[in-house]
Amino acid sequence: MALDELDTAILRELQSDARMTNRDVAARVGVSPTTALDRTRALRRRGIVRGAILDVDLAAIGRSVQALIAVRVRPPSRPVIDSFRAWVSALPDTLGVFVTTGTEDFIVHVAVPDNNALYALVIDKLTQRPEVADVRTSIVYEHITNTRIAPVPEGPS
Repeated sequence: MALDELDTAILRELQSDARMTNRDVAARVGVSPTTALDRTRALRRRGIVRGAILDVDLAAIGRSVQALIAVRVRPPSRPVIDSFRAWVSALPDTLGVFVTTGTEDFIVHVAVPDNNALYALVIDKLTQRPEVADVRTSIVYEHITNTRIAPVPEGPS
């Protein structure tokens, strides 16, 4: 999926503010509103732009403690991994799930009200699952997200 300079410029602008009007995008990248709209729609059709995400202040909604929970499941089979992934993804405290290689099978990013809630999540929910062989929890002090990622340019590297 080759992206030209205009596609890349539109992506850059939308990543800075996904609620930006089409007219504003067009003005910033130096094209007509019709061209900007056509290109943005094409980016969506191609699956490059999949949507916009609301950035919520977790502490303001009562979820001031974030943690990364490394989970190892046994046996390491597709049905076990698929089942656990579906279950943990649906938990109301789960922000994201990474299926990984190495020592852990999953890294689960959660946001909870406090340390007691985190302890309850780990002890009363995760470790009660029969396929969970090991759990390691790390508290997140600060979560910094890069919301502007540029496409990799084509050509020799």
